This record gives sequence, C-alpha cells and structure tokens, in this order.
Amino acid sequence: MIERSVYLKKLIDRKHNGMVKVITGVRRCGKSVLLFELFFRHLITEGVSEKNIIKISLDSDDFAKLRSPLNLSKYIKERINDSEYFYIFIDEIQFVKKIKNPDVEGDYITFYDILNGLLSHKNLDIYITGSNSKMLSKDVLTEFRGRGDEVRVNPLSFKEFYSAKQGDKEAALNEYMLYGGMPAVVSRPSPETKISYLQNLFEETFLKDIVERNRIRDPHLLSAITNELCSATGSLTNPLNLANSINSSTKRTRETQVNSNTVTSYLQHLEDAFIIKEAKRYDIRRKKYFSSSSKFYCVDVGLRNVRLNMRQNEETHIMENVVFNSLIQRGYNVDVGVLESFKKVDGKSTRINREIDFVVNKGNVQCYVQSAFSMNTPEKQESELAPFNIVGNSFRKIVVTRNEIAPWYDDMGIYHIGLADFLLAGDELFS
Repeated sequence: MIERSVYLKKLIDRKHNGMVKVITGVRRCGKSVLLFELFFRHLITEGVSEKNIIKISLDSDDFAKLRSPLNLSKYIKERINDSEYFYIFIDEIQFVKKIKNPDVEGDYITFYDILNGLLSHKNLDIYITGSNSKMLSKDVLTEFRGRGDEVRVNPLSFKEFYSAKQGDKEAALNEYMLYGGMPAVVSRPSPETKISYLQNLFEETFLKDIVERNRIRDPHLLSAITNELCSATGSLTNPLNLANSINSSTKRTRETQVNSNTVTSYLQHLEDAFIIKEAKRYDIRRKKYFSSSSKFYCVDVGLRNVRLNMRQNEETHIMENVVFNSLIQRGYNVDVGVLESFKKVDGKSTRINREIDFVVNKGNVQCYVQSAFSMNTPEKQESELAPFNIVGNSFRKIVVTRNEIAPWYDDMGIYHIGLADFLLAGDELFS
C-alpha cells in the first residue's frame, strides 16, 4: 500500500474539530484508500474500537438504499449512542439524491441537511469523500454553514510514486511521465495493462459519470473537447478556439455546429470532475487577469497520454503538465505569468509579451517557475531567462530542466534544477 503521508497528516490534524471533513478529488485517485484504510488504520492504532467506526461506501450496491438521505440518516442513528464516540466514514457522497421532504410541501432534503443535523451530536467525527466539485468543493463553506473542511486529494505525486517504485530514479521518472500517477497504475505489471486500465477509467468512469450527472445530450462532443484539451496541453486556448477547431475537424454541418457557450459549459463539467484544471494568464506588472485565453492541464499525464492513444508524447508539453501538477499537489495557486516588454526591430519599438510558465502563490510565498525542457542553445537560454530578467523583483525564480543536473544559482540569482530533483524537493525550494 502506498503511504499518502501528506494527506493522512491533514486528516489527523483535523480530528475532532467539529467540522465535516470533505475529501475531494478525481475518481480513483486514492480518496477511499486514504480514508478507509490509512486513516482507519491510524484510528485503530490509537485505540479506537472498530465498532465505533461506521463505514459506508455509497458507490457499492450493498449501500444503494442509503443513497436516500433519509435512509442514510436512519442507518447512522441506529448505530450510534450518546455514551460513546463514533467516527463516520461516507465514501462518494455525491451518490446521495436530493428528495422531496415528505412532511413539508415544496421542500427538499439533501445530504447537506443530514450531515448538518449529525453535527449537532458532539460525539461524532464525520468524514466524507466526493468526486464532483460542483456538489462539494464550491459549496463546502456555504452548505455546511461554515463547518465544512475540505482536503483535496490528487493522483500520486512523483515523490509518492517513487517511494513505491524505488530503483533507478530516471527510469521511474520516465515511467511516471508516460503512465502518470493514478494509484492503481503502479501495480499493473505491463505497459498493455497500464494503458488498458487508464483507457477504461477515462471512458467508463470519468466521461460516463459526467454524461449521466449532467444529462449531456452530445457525449461525442464531450469526447471531442476532451481530446482537444489533451492535445493542447500547455498551449493558450479559449472556448471559441476550441469550438472552431472541433467544428473544423469533425466536419459538422451548420445545424450541428458547436458554439463557445456550449464548450464553456462542457469545460466546467470537466473541471467539476477534477479531470482538467485551468491556469489563467496573469499580468504580473498590472496585477490583473486576462480574460481572452488560458492554459488547461490534465490532472494526470497518464490519462492525457492514453486519451491521445500514446501518440502525442511531446516531452516538453508532458513535462510542463507534470510541473504544473506538482505545484498544485503542493497546495499552491498557479497562474501563467505575462510580462510586457519592448524591443527595437528595424529601428522601431515593438511590444513583446514574455511568458513565465507559472506564477506560484501560497500565503506569503510567491515565486516564478519556468519549465524548460532544455536550454542547449543561446537562443533557448535567452527565451527562457529573459522574462526573469525583466520582472525585476525579489521573488524566487526557478528554472526546471529535464536533464539531471547539480542544482545551481546563476549570476542573476536564478535557481536551476533538474526535473527529478524538483519533483522530489520539499517546500523549502520555494521560499
């Protein structure tokens, strides 16, 4: 079993805090194992009796009746008493349906109502998992009336992946960049079984979930948008560009052409399911966001690669996605940095927009990160380092290259580090 020590510590630190602990993340990223095995084992080690831990897996047929909020409430209340302390584990809470209140006309009952009611019991500690941010992440503070505490879980970081694989670091990194960090992939014995698992996960779990939950009428369009996003990893795009590309590539008739509003809606569904994440463009000097275009990254590069049938394996784009995911896994807010500069061309001053791949923020920590696959020519060095020279502030500046190098500072104070060392480093790297 892979130890998810970062996430386990977050749960341990939140014990008995009087709040509903909401564990969110893409399906099959390890939320259930974290709660039902790792955290469960911690409680048992601490002396908690197994009978005082109530475990409910709502995606299992065994608990199908508990997808009614009233049945769920009844089930839990029948198993607790006022004289002992109980831990409540509920997996995939989004399976609980909203129902009409049988006692109040025009009123509805949701799982939020049930869990808020259970919070009145001082001898209960409640933990839930969910795979849809539309139902959970955005509503945690409001629906739980200030008593919801979110813990976001991601697929395995390279640090977690390497702790399970061991052996040659470079070989492990190559495997990680090809097949990603979905926990079940690590134990698959061959490339064929890894690819088969990821393909099935994307088609039969992720996309089907989105279609059913959002009552999508055009699953083929959802699939096409997903393919476009995976193909455009690390490139600027927007709903209009995506719509135009899909209309062109799928040869849609005028009557069936896709508009940008539809694409925007489908993008939101993919984000709500934690499959993609948007990185907005940020004007570093003017301190404002651009609304014209963004970059999108897949939650896991293995999922991205199989979606493209393992064909578009450009290491520059995959590396950029891996670096982005690493920053997200560490809990940072990540934007794409834009800097305006001017350059003399044929005697005329020409405006040039320089880009810093990632502007990273968390609390009082801010730094800049460039993902540079290689800098083996003077032109490439100038392209990657010029934005750092222009930005002109004291925040930490990091260049990540694919090859293994001894970390070093250049004359401008820019820190150079290889990808593997960057992914394995602690948070002190950013401060």
